[in-house]
Amino acid sequence: MNDPRAARLALALREEGLTLPEAGAICVLGPRAGDDLSLLPRERAQLVQGFRPDHDALSRAGWQVAPRLEEGRFAASIVCLPRAREEAHDLIARAVSQTDGPVIVDGQKTEGADAVLRACRARAGVAGVVSKGHGKLFWMPAPAPEAFADWQAQPRRLEGGFVTRPGVFSADGPDPGSMLLAGALPARLPPRIADLGAGWGWLAAQILTRDGVEELHLVEAGFEALDCARENIRDPRARFHWADATRFDGAAGLDAVVMNPPFHTGRKGDPALGVAFIDAAARLLGPQGRLWMVANRHLPYEAALAAAFRRHEEIAGSSAFKVHLAQGPRKPPPRTR
Repeated sequence: MNDPRAARLALALREEGLTLPEAGAICVLGPRAGDDLSLLPRERAQLVQGFRPDHDALSRAGWQVAPRLEEGRFAASIVCLPRAREEAHDLIARAVSQTDGPVIVDGQKTEGADAVLRACRARAGVAGVVSKGHGKLFWMPAPAPEAFADWQAQPRRLEGGFVTRPGVFSADGPDPGSMLLAGALPARLPPRIADLGAGWGWLAAQILTRDGVEELHLVEAGFEALDCARENIRDPRARFHWADATRFDGAAGLDAVVMNPPFHTGRKGDPALGVAFIDAAARLLGPQGRLWMVANRHLPYEAALAAAFRRHEEIAGSSAFKVHLAQGPRKPPPRTR
Protein backbone atom coordinates (compact mmCIF):
# COMPACT_ATOMS: atom_id res chain seq x y z
CA MET A 1 0.00 0.00 0.00
CA ASN A 2 1.32 3.41 -0.97
CA ASP A 3 -0.88 5.27 1.52
CA PRO A 4 0.91 5.24 4.91
CA ARG A 5 -2.37 5.56 6.82
CA ALA A 6 -3.81 2.50 5.07
CA ALA A 7 -0.54 0.61 5.54
CA ARG A 8 -0.57 1.24 9.30
CA LEU A 9 -4.20 0.18 9.60
CA ALA A 10 -3.58 -2.98 7.56
CA LEU A 11 -0.62 -3.90 9.77
CA ALA A 12 -2.63 -3.29 12.96
CA LEU A 13 -5.51 -5.47 11.71
CA ARG A 14 -3.32 -8.23 10.31
CA GLU A 15 -0.58 -8.56 12.92
CA GLU A 16 -1.16 -6.40 15.99
CA GLY A 17 -4.52 -7.56 17.30
CA LEU A 18 -6.76 -4.66 16.30
CA THR A 19 -10.25 -5.74 15.23
CA LEU A 20 -13.09 -3.67 13.84
CA PRO A 21 -16.61 -4.41 15.09
CA GLU A 22 -18.66 -6.61 12.78
CA ALA A 23 -21.74 -4.42 13.16
CA GLY A 24 -22.47 -0.75 13.77
CA ALA A 25 -21.32 2.50 12.25
CA ILE A 26 -17.63 3.38 12.00
CA CYS A 27 -16.84 7.08 12.19
CA VAL A 28 -13.78 8.49 10.41
CA LEU A 29 -12.88 12.01 11.53
CA GLY A 30 -10.72 14.15 9.25
CA PRO A 31 -9.92 11.88 6.29
CA ARG A 32 -8.45 13.64 3.28
CA ALA A 33 -8.79 13.41 -0.46
CA GLY A 34 -6.77 10.48 -1.74
CA ASP A 35 -6.76 8.53 1.55
CA ASP A 36 -7.08 4.81 0.95
CA LEU A 37 -10.06 3.76 3.07
CA SER A 38 -10.65 0.44 1.30
CA LEU A 39 -10.14 -1.58 4.50
CA LEU A 40 -13.33 -0.10 5.95
CA PRO A 41 -16.84 -1.40 5.22
CA ARG A 42 -18.17 1.30 2.91
CA GLU A 43 -21.80 0.74 3.90
CA ARG A 44 -21.03 1.35 7.60
CA ALA A 45 -18.42 4.10 7.33
CA GLN A 46 -19.48 7.64 8.18
CA LEU A 47 -16.82 10.20 7.25
CA VAL A 48 -16.57 13.68 8.76
CA GLN A 49 -14.67 16.30 6.76
CA GLY A 50 -15.43 20.02 6.77
CA PHE A 51 -12.85 21.17 4.21
CA ARG A 52 -14.85 21.42 1.02
CA PRO A 53 -12.31 20.13 -1.53
CA ASP A 54 -11.60 17.03 0.59
CA HIS A 55 -15.30 16.58 1.41
CA ASP A 56 -16.26 16.65 -2.26
CA ALA A 57 -13.45 14.33 -3.35
CA LEU A 58 -14.43 11.74 -0.74
CA SER A 59 -18.08 12.05 -1.69
CA ARG A 60 -17.26 11.55 -5.37
CA ALA A 61 -15.38 8.40 -4.37
CA GLY A 62 -18.65 7.01 -3.03
CA TRP A 63 -18.28 7.60 0.71
CA GLN A 64 -20.94 8.99 3.03
CA VAL A 65 -19.48 12.32 4.20
CA ALA A 66 -20.77 14.98 6.60
CA PRO A 67 -19.12 18.36 7.25
CA ARG A 68 -19.50 18.07 11.02
CA LEU A 69 -19.79 15.32 13.63
CA GLU A 70 -23.47 14.91 14.42
CA GLU A 71 -25.16 13.24 17.37
CA GLY A 72 -25.12 9.43 17.30
CA ARG A 73 -23.30 6.37 18.52
CA PHE A 74 -20.50 4.53 16.75
CA ALA A 75 -19.11 1.03 17.09
CA ALA A 76 -15.61 2.36 16.38
CA SER A 77 -13.99 5.63 15.42
CA ILE A 78 -10.84 6.58 13.55
CA VAL A 79 -9.32 10.03 14.16
CA CYS A 80 -7.03 11.29 11.39
CA LEU A 81 -4.88 13.85 13.16
CA PRO A 82 -4.92 17.47 11.97
CA ARG A 83 -1.91 19.74 12.40
CA ALA A 84 -3.33 21.86 15.24
CA ARG A 85 -2.94 20.22 18.66
CA GLU A 86 -6.07 21.74 20.20
CA GLU A 87 -8.14 20.63 17.23
CA ALA A 88 -6.65 17.11 17.47
CA HIS A 89 -7.51 16.90 21.17
CA ASP A 90 -11.04 18.08 20.45
CA LEU A 91 -11.58 15.46 17.74
CA ILE A 92 -10.33 12.69 20.02
CA ALA A 93 -12.56 13.84 22.89
CA ARG A 94 -15.61 13.98 20.65
CA ALA A 95 -14.87 10.57 19.17
CA VAL A 96 -14.48 9.07 22.64
CA SER A 97 -17.77 10.60 23.82
CA GLN A 98 -19.74 8.93 20.99
CA THR A 99 -17.96 5.60 20.54
CA ASP A 100 -18.81 2.30 22.24
CA GLY A 101 -15.79 0.41 20.91
CA PRO A 102 -12.20 1.19 19.95
CA VAL A 103 -11.04 4.71 19.21
CA ILE A 104 -8.21 4.56 16.68
CA VAL A 105 -5.87 7.54 16.21
CA ASP A 106 -3.58 7.92 13.22
CA GLY A 107 -1.19 10.62 12.07
CA GLN A 108 2.23 11.52 10.79
CA LYS A 109 5.02 12.64 13.10
CA THR A 110 4.73 16.09 11.53
CA GLU A 111 1.13 16.15 12.76
CA GLY A 112 2.20 15.55 16.35
CA ALA A 113 1.41 11.82 16.49
CA ASP A 114 4.09 11.10 19.11
CA ALA A 115 2.91 13.85 21.46
CA VAL A 116 -0.73 12.82 21.06
CA LEU A 117 0.16 9.20 21.85
CA ARG A 118 1.96 10.24 25.05
CA ALA A 119 -0.96 12.41 26.11
CA CYS A 120 -3.50 9.65 25.47
CA ARG A 121 -1.42 7.08 27.37
CA ALA A 122 -1.61 9.35 30.41
CA ARG A 123 -5.42 9.25 30.28
CA ALA A 124 -6.48 5.83 28.99
CA GLY A 125 -5.26 2.37 28.16
CA VAL A 126 -3.52 2.20 24.79
CA ALA A 127 -3.88 -1.36 23.51
CA GLY A 128 -1.44 -1.19 20.61
CA VAL A 129 0.80 1.02 18.51
CA VAL A 130 1.96 0.68 14.91
CA SER A 131 4.86 2.80 13.64
CA LYS A 132 5.28 2.94 9.88
CA GLY A 133 5.72 5.49 7.11
CA HIS A 134 6.92 8.32 9.41
CA GLY A 135 3.75 8.10 11.45
CA LYS A 136 1.89 6.23 14.15
CA LEU A 137 -1.44 4.50 14.57
CA PHE A 138 -2.65 3.54 18.04
CA TRP A 139 -5.94 2.48 19.55
CA MET A 140 -7.78 2.67 22.86
CA PRO A 141 -10.51 0.08 23.60
CA ALA A 142 -13.69 1.93 24.63
CA PRO A 143 -12.00 4.68 26.71
CA ALA A 144 -14.07 6.43 29.38
CA PRO A 145 -15.52 9.72 28.05
CA GLU A 146 -14.72 11.56 31.28
CA ALA A 147 -11.00 10.86 30.77
CA PHE A 148 -11.02 13.22 27.76
CA ALA A 149 -13.89 15.56 28.59
CA ASP A 150 -11.58 18.53 29.21
CA TRP A 151 -10.15 18.12 25.71
CA GLN A 152 -13.42 19.21 24.11
CA ALA A 153 -12.70 22.70 22.84
CA GLN A 154 -14.96 25.66 23.47
CA PRO A 155 -15.52 28.64 21.17
CA ARG A 156 -13.07 31.51 21.64
CA ARG A 157 -14.42 35.01 22.30
CA LEU A 158 -12.22 37.71 20.82
CA GLU A 159 -12.11 41.46 21.13
CA GLY A 160 -14.91 43.06 19.15
CA GLY A 161 -17.32 40.21 19.87
CA PHE A 162 -15.89 37.81 17.28
CA VAL A 163 -16.13 34.05 17.83
CA THR A 164 -13.61 31.50 16.53
CA ARG A 165 -13.00 27.79 17.06
CA PRO A 166 -9.92 25.58 17.21
CA GLY A 167 -8.54 24.65 13.80
CA VAL A 168 -9.73 27.72 11.91
CA PHE A 169 -7.03 29.96 10.46
CA SER A 170 -5.79 32.66 12.84
CA ALA A 171 -8.19 31.61 15.60
CA ASP A 172 -6.53 33.90 18.16
CA GLY A 173 -7.31 37.11 16.25
CA PRO A 174 -7.07 38.78 12.84
CA ASP A 175 -3.83 37.96 11.05
CA PRO A 176 -1.42 40.78 10.14
CA GLY A 177 -1.96 40.36 6.41
CA SER A 178 -5.71 40.86 6.68
CA MET A 179 -5.19 43.88 8.92
CA LEU A 180 -2.84 45.45 6.36
CA LEU A 181 -5.31 44.74 3.57
CA ALA A 182 -8.23 46.23 5.50
CA GLY A 183 -6.21 49.39 6.10
CA ALA A 184 -5.50 49.72 2.38
CA LEU A 185 -9.15 49.54 1.28
CA PRO A 186 -10.72 52.84 0.23
CA ALA A 187 -13.47 54.50 2.25
CA ARG A 188 -15.96 53.71 -0.50
CA LEU A 189 -16.19 50.36 -2.23
CA PRO A 190 -18.28 49.23 -5.20
CA PRO A 191 -21.67 47.56 -4.63
CA ARG A 192 -21.13 43.83 -5.31
CA ILE A 193 -18.08 42.23 -3.68
CA ALA A 194 -16.74 38.78 -2.84
CA ASP A 195 -14.31 37.86 -0.07
CA LEU A 196 -12.59 34.71 -1.30
CA GLY A 197 -11.28 32.58 1.55
CA ALA A 198 -13.30 34.60 4.05
CA GLY A 199 -12.33 32.58 7.14
CA TRP A 200 -14.24 33.49 10.28
CA GLY A 201 -15.27 36.84 8.88
CA TRP A 202 -12.99 39.52 10.29
CA LEU A 203 -12.03 40.97 6.90
CA ALA A 204 -15.63 40.79 5.69
CA ALA A 205 -16.71 42.77 8.74
CA GLN A 206 -14.24 45.52 7.77
CA ILE A 207 -15.51 45.54 4.18
CA LEU A 208 -19.07 46.04 5.42
CA THR A 209 -18.05 49.22 7.26
CA ARG A 210 -17.21 50.90 3.92
CA ASP A 211 -19.69 53.06 2.07
CA GLY A 212 -21.23 51.75 -1.12
CA VAL A 213 -21.34 48.02 -0.30
CA GLU A 214 -24.70 46.46 -1.15
CA GLU A 215 -23.85 42.77 -1.38
CA LEU A 216 -20.92 40.78 0.03
CA HIS A 217 -20.31 37.13 -0.78
CA LEU A 218 -18.22 35.27 1.83
CA VAL A 219 -16.69 32.23 0.15
CA GLU A 220 -14.93 29.81 2.50
CA ALA A 221 -13.92 26.14 2.14
CA GLY A 222 -13.75 25.46 5.90
CA PHE A 223 -17.16 24.55 7.29
CA GLU A 224 -16.32 25.54 10.88
CA ALA A 225 -14.75 28.84 9.80
CA LEU A 226 -17.81 29.75 7.74
CA ASP A 227 -20.07 28.79 10.64
CA CYS A 228 -18.11 31.25 12.81
CA ALA A 229 -18.53 33.89 10.09
CA ARG A 230 -22.30 33.37 10.15
CA GLU A 231 -22.25 34.04 13.87
CA ASN A 232 -19.89 37.01 13.58
CA ILE A 233 -21.69 38.77 10.74
CA ARG A 234 -25.44 39.31 11.01
CA ASP A 235 -25.54 41.98 8.31
CA PRO A 236 -28.31 41.26 5.76
CA ARG A 237 -25.95 42.24 2.92
CA ALA A 238 -23.80 39.19 3.61
CA ARG A 239 -24.17 35.96 1.60
CA PHE A 240 -22.41 32.83 2.86
CA HIS A 241 -21.02 30.11 0.58
CA TRP A 242 -19.37 26.89 1.79
CA ALA A 243 -17.25 26.37 -1.31
CA ASP A 244 -13.78 25.95 -2.74
CA ALA A 245 -12.99 29.54 -3.75
CA THR A 246 -10.95 28.38 -6.74
CA ARG A 247 -14.07 26.65 -8.16
CA PHE A 248 -16.79 28.98 -6.88
CA ASP A 249 -19.34 30.08 -9.48
CA GLY A 250 -22.18 31.31 -7.27
CA ALA A 251 -21.78 34.98 -8.24
CA ALA A 252 -20.77 36.52 -11.55
CA GLY A 253 -20.04 39.98 -12.86
CA LEU A 254 -18.84 41.22 -9.48
CA ASP A 255 -17.53 44.75 -9.03
CA ALA A 256 -14.69 43.75 -6.68
CA VAL A 257 -12.95 40.86 -4.99
CA VAL A 258 -11.05 41.23 -1.71
CA MET A 259 -8.91 38.33 -0.55
CA ASN A 260 -6.10 37.06 1.62
CA PRO A 261 -5.56 33.70 -0.11
CA PRO A 262 -3.91 30.73 1.59
CA PHE A 263 -0.66 29.47 0.16
CA HIS A 264 -0.22 26.18 2.00
CA THR A 265 -1.42 22.69 1.19
CA GLY A 266 -0.86 20.83 4.43
CA ARG A 267 2.58 21.83 5.67
CA LYS A 268 3.95 22.53 2.20
CA GLY A 269 3.98 26.00 0.71
CA ASP A 270 2.04 25.98 -2.54
CA PRO A 271 2.05 29.34 -4.39
CA ALA A 272 -0.06 27.70 -7.09
CA LEU A 273 -2.99 27.92 -4.67
CA GLY A 274 -2.72 31.72 -4.63
CA VAL A 275 -2.49 31.73 -8.44
CA ALA A 276 -5.72 29.72 -8.56
CA PHE A 277 -7.37 32.35 -6.34
CA ILE A 278 -6.19 35.09 -8.72
CA ASP A 279 -7.63 33.22 -11.69
CA ALA A 280 -10.91 32.70 -9.81
CA ALA A 281 -11.13 36.42 -9.02
CA ALA A 282 -10.61 37.33 -12.68
CA ARG A 283 -13.31 34.85 -13.69
CA LEU A 284 -15.86 36.24 -11.20
CA LEU A 285 -15.29 39.94 -11.90
CA GLY A 286 -17.05 42.08 -14.46
CA PRO A 287 -15.08 43.89 -17.20
CA GLN A 288 -14.21 46.87 -14.95
CA GLY A 289 -13.81 44.80 -11.81
CA ARG A 290 -11.07 45.35 -9.25
CA LEU A 291 -9.13 42.98 -7.03
CA TRP A 292 -7.59 43.91 -3.68
CA MET A 293 -5.27 41.14 -2.50
CA VAL A 294 -2.68 40.73 0.24
CA ALA A 295 0.15 38.22 0.00
CA ASN A 296 3.35 37.33 1.78
CA ARG A 297 6.11 39.49 0.33
CA HIS A 298 8.22 36.55 -0.83
CA LEU A 299 5.46 35.06 -3.01
CA PRO A 300 5.91 35.88 -6.74
CA TYR A 301 2.34 36.65 -7.76
CA GLU A 302 3.14 39.53 -10.09
CA ALA A 303 3.30 37.32 -13.19
CA ALA A 304 -0.04 35.74 -12.38
CA LEU A 305 -1.62 39.15 -11.80
CA ALA A 306 -0.22 40.43 -15.11
CA ALA A 307 -1.64 37.39 -16.91
CA ALA A 308 -5.08 37.74 -15.34
CA PHE A 309 -5.49 41.55 -15.28
CA ARG A 310 -4.71 44.46 -17.57
CA ARG A 311 -3.21 46.57 -14.75
CA HIS A 312 -1.82 45.83 -11.31
CA GLU A 313 0.26 47.65 -8.71
CA GLU A 314 1.41 47.35 -5.13
CA ILE A 315 -0.50 49.91 -3.07
CA ALA A 316 0.65 49.07 0.47
CA GLY A 317 3.16 46.88 2.16
CA SER A 318 5.37 45.94 5.05
CA SER A 319 8.49 43.84 5.46
CA ALA A 320 6.28 40.74 5.54
CA PHE A 321 3.32 41.51 3.25
CA LYS A 322 2.29 43.39 0.13
CA VAL A 323 -1.15 44.57 -0.98
CA HIS A 324 -1.94 44.45 -4.70
CA LEU A 325 -4.64 46.31 -6.58
CA ALA A 326 -5.46 44.73 -9.95
CA GLN A 327 -8.00 46.07 -12.44
CA GLY A 328 -9.59 44.97 -15.69
CA PRO A 329 -9.70 41.16 -15.68
CA ARG A 330 -8.58 39.24 -18.71
CA LYS A 331 -11.13 36.46 -18.83
CA PRO A 332 -9.52 33.04 -18.34
CA PRO A 333 -10.79 29.98 -20.19
CA PRO A 334 -13.99 28.49 -18.72
CA ARG A 335 -13.34 26.33 -15.68
CA THR A 336 -13.57 22.62 -16.37
CA ARG A 337 -15.61 20.58 -13.93
